[in-house]
Amino acid sequence: MKGQAKQQAQEILGTSELVIITERVDDVALLIGQMVKMGFVEVLDRHIPRHWKQRGLSWGWTAVLWLAYILTKGDHRKVSVEAYIKSMKHTLGQLSGQDVEPLDFSDDRLAHLLKHLSKPQYWHGIERDLNARSLEVYALSQDVIRCDATTVSGTHDVTETGLMQFGHSKDDPSRPQLKVMVGSMDPLGMPLATDVLSGERADDGLYIPLIKRIEAGVSQTGLLFVGDCKMSALGTRAYMAGRQHMYLSPLPLTGTTADAMADWISAGMAKAQDGALERVFRINHRGEEVLAAEGYEVERTCCLEDSDGQWRERVLVLRSPVHAERQVQGLETRLAKAEQKLAALTPPRGRGKQQITEEVTLLAAIAHVLKAQRVEGLLCLEWEQQIARHTHYVGRGRGSATREQRVTEKSRYHITRIVRQAGPIADLTQRFGWKAFVTNAPKARLSLADAVLCYRNAYRVERIFNRLKSRLQIAPLFVKLDDQLEGLTYLLTLGVRVVTVMEFVLRQSLHNDQAKLPGLHLENRKKMTNTPTAERLLTAFSDVSLTILRTDAGEDLLRRLTPLSALQQDILRRLGLGTDLYRQLEIQNIRS
Repeated sequence: MKGQAKQQAQEILGTSELVIITERVDDVALLIGQMVKMGFVEVLDRHIPRHWKQRGLSWGWTAVLWLAYILTKGDHRKVSVEAYIKSMKHTLGQLSGQDVEPLDFSDDRLAHLLKHLSKPQYWHGIERDLNARSLEVYALSQDVIRCDATTVSGTHDVTETGLMQFGHSKDDPSRPQLKVMVGSMDPLGMPLATDVLSGERADDGLYIPLIKRIEAGVSQTGLLFVGDCKMSALGTRAYMAGRQHMYLSPLPLTGTTADAMADWISAGMAKAQDGALERVFRINHRGEEVLAAEGYEVERTCCLEDSDGQWRERVLVLRSPVHAERQVQGLETRLAKAEQKLAALTPPRGRGKQQITEEVTLLAAIAHVLKAQRVEGLLCLEWEQQIARHTHYVGRGRGSATREQRVTEKSRYHITRIVRQAGPIADLTQRFGWKAFVTNAPKARLSLADAVLCYRNAYRVERIFNRLKSRLQIAPLFVKLDDQLEGLTYLLTLGVRVVTVMEFVLRQSLHNDQAKLPGLHLENRKKMTNTPTAERLLTAFSDVSLTILRTDAGEDLLRRLTPLSALQQDILRRLGLGTDLYRQLEIQNIRS
């Protein structure tokens, strides 16, 4: 295409020198169009003040173009943005309608943007307006809100008051981290509110501030908040009940719950024998109906100490066959590991083999292994004391029949038998798979079956964290200052909003038309899908480029875009963006 365009131009212009510029448009136009449609520019410009001496792009356009770069490149480093803007100046200028200069994306200017985003008075207003706009434009359901937290690590110095602190982490406990608390809308999975906090903080106290901000943006009562066991703290439940909201969360096996759980399980086992448990079924990925859970429920009255407020809640005692099977497998793994470690306590005599010579030492070592593997009472051990006697001549020199001799004894303890206790193991496995949930929602709003299926959709909020750490590459964080750490995290959650809404709109369009899209699976181009992911949609635009012909004086003669495929045109139409989003980049005819 480049050669044809150059030949056509030179036929018209004779021997004039031409400059050929190629820019990789790919999914950048799609991302910018989606962000403009969601109101990012308008909302950010409304809440982030512009300095009276400020020149160049507004903060809204700065954020949108930077976010388009992050989403398409998976790179949040500030240092690399300026060079990218320079290589995409024509495309970005045409799409934004602004005079885009690389200096608009210098390290200092991007740092100022992050500092603005880190300020609660700006960020909370941005979230509130974007939520209201999304609810209005996309007619989203706002009945179920999921709350959860994750951690993001980095190679930072830890200071006493800094965001980066050492704490419990599933990613990399050797690195300091910050904590990201998110409330998301179900079933869309779009972030409604995000808090960035220091990494050592426990989750329990983070729910109420987040819920208050969601309330301010949604402005309705009767919301159902769904979270993990850390959301089930009595104070958090009391707050939600007092605000006329509902909750659903599992109870942790601590405190009074641990004592009550044994009785609840015993009652459930008795009901199972009588066939009195309610059974909940679901359809698996093969289209088969399988048992998801079975259980029963009881009601109780709750209240806070030193408080007159009371409320009624339901305790759902449920057994999951899948969870029970996993616990059985875990027990088998722990038993095998315990047997291996116990056998290693008393190795055969040999060079470098340390022996246990005191029974009290052996008992302590056995108890340590059983406790560490959580198999106390499940293994029976037998051991014996072995004494080896050796005769030595007294003194130095050769022995003789009349020379005095001395007998020495060396004792060791040896484990001779390790037997699994079949009865206790069977009794324990019968109690596997049980878990207790609490909710104050009435049965008419949330039946036992609905509660099971609702909680099973916890993966929706986990997708937010997955996208932050995969598509947006938030970890490790490369910025250092606390305000930049906070601002960058908020900016990247805006990126999650973009891909989440884009995915939702396209899936809804396919569902309404009972249609499917081909060509999104690179491993099988003929495969059809009606549930495409946003990541596959963006990959479908990975072959779009813009070729620009201009004179040596800097005048554009022609801008030609790679022809859009039928799939790309269909995606743009279903997203409500249209092919003009890309066509506007072109100048089709060379002047005569």
